[in-house]
Amino acid sequence: MPLLFIECFLEKANIRLLTITGKLRLVIDTGIGNIAKNCRGSSVLNTKKTAVIGLGSMGWGAALSLLKAGFVVRGCDVRSEVLTRFAESGGTPCTTPASAAEDADVILVYVVNSKQVEDVLFGQSGALETARPSTTFLLCATMAPSATTAIAEKLEAAGMFVIDAPVSGGHVRALSGEITVMASGTPEAFDKASAVLDAISAKVFRLGDRPGAGSQVKMINQLLAGVHIAATAEAMTLAAKAGIDLKTLYDVICVSAGSSWMFENRGEHIVSGDYTPRSAVNIFVKDLGIVTSEAGKAGAVTPLAAAALDLFEEASQAGFGLEDDAAVAKILAAKSGASLPGVKD
Repeated sequence: MPLLFIECFLEKANIRLLTITGKLRLVIDTGIGNIAKNCRGSSVLNTKKTAVIGLGSMGWGAALSLLKAGFVVRGCDVRSEVLTRFAESGGTPCTTPASAAEDADVILVYVVNSKQVEDVLFGQSGALETARPSTTFLLCATMAPSATTAIAEKLEAAGMFVIDAPVSGGHVRALSGEITVMASGTPEAFDKASAVLDAISAKVFRLGDRPGAGSQVKMINQLLAGVHIAATAEAMTLAAKAGIDLKTLYDVICVSAGSSWMFENRGEHIVSGDYTPRSAVNIFVKDLGIVTSEAGKAGAVTPLAAAALDLFEEASQAGFGLEDDAAVAKILAAKSGASLPGVKD
């Protein structure tokens, strides 16, 4: 059965509202918009083929959201148990990026870092071996802007379309198709990928017509996210040392001025003593490393990011690198002599 897209444009605004499978999507063009007032409906057959390379927490959510929206989805991951689950969910499992990319119209890359992106695209059995000319690639990994630009240029030289499309919102929003996408790319690339973006996201920010701008904004987001996680860990550890009930503290702060999205999300992990990785410590070693490196190149000073990076690196070196990023609290607790739920003294 075809999907029904209904688009409503607000006069003299640059905000697009779009419904797909019963969900409201918001597309924000940060350029100068020229949007006329009208609504239109169109029927789009569910025959578009997609591939998701990297089925971690965010890639998995994107793949399932695409399946729910009626897309044909091939998923590639190095973990056999993940591929088995993906097949059970209705997707087509692939063991190599090349097999996933075959016949795909849009390919989403959700691996960890720029080296992995290079490998899955240009390495042995990489996606470029089988991708057809004019395939659209969404680069969803968090990378240094310079790395994103270099990778995009190689893809474009091979005849591909590219959107720099790092994402945010966490695994729960990824599963519900409600992530935020910080995107930049040519208008033609956006046209080709619009239905895919609508299926996986609640908000798409169009930040420019060249790849690299999306990665710049994501870098700033990760600076804030990493600092907020470190601050959450510090606050909860101090509370534990002072003898404050952590659940009570959590409830109070969540409705007070000191709260943040990261406090509400990661603070609950500390209260429950659950360090199952949704986003791992090592992710922020990478991301805050990008922040401090790029800041240094630009001549900017980022003392809070540097302090947070030191804490994440210490947690990684202590063996917590693959645990939830809230595990940085374990380092502070050990140094403070504080007891946290689920953490052995």
